Amino acid sequence: MKKFAFFSLLATMAFGMVSAQTEEKKEIPANGAKIRFESLEHNYGNISKGSPGTCTFTFYNDGNEPLILQNVKASCGCTTPSWTQKPVMPGQSGTIDVKYNTNNVGAINKSITVTSNAVDNPRVQLKIKGNVSQPQSDKVESVQPAKEKEKPAAKEAREDSSITGPVKK
Repeated sequence: MKKFAFFSLLATMAFGMVSAQTEEKKEIPANGAKIRFESLEHNYGNISKGSPGTCTFTFYNDGNEPLILQNVKASCGCTTPSWTQKPVMPGQSGTIDVKYNTNNVGAINKSITVTSNAVDNPRVQLKIKGNVSQPQSDKVESVQPAKEKEKPAAKEAREDSSITGPVKK
């Protein structure tokens, strides 16, 4: 029983040390670039196929050194990001423009991963969502064609053939 208590105490102490080290790593350095976005998500809502699927994410450098976006990568080929290439100075802002291919009908649920030299958050994930639908003019209506009314001449011909019987010679 004493061995169990000793090992339990040892495990608790070891876990406490790991937790303390993890918390130390989470401290944000005072110096360096720091990134802040106005919004991490853009909702297109319901948009029509072929409409412009563009949006802009604005970010700020709240640090005291230049902020450099090293890479901006979309989760699939239907989403194309372009971004501020030059370093963003402290107190300044930059943008990431995103274009979604709206020729793909259906739900939009994509992510864009931003990698930078920010000391507070070097990897940020942006999201776009919404739904692309067929435009009303492209939808095929399934309307049953109206039955044609019988022409009177055809109706009379049928009636005449039933009246006349076999021809006598």
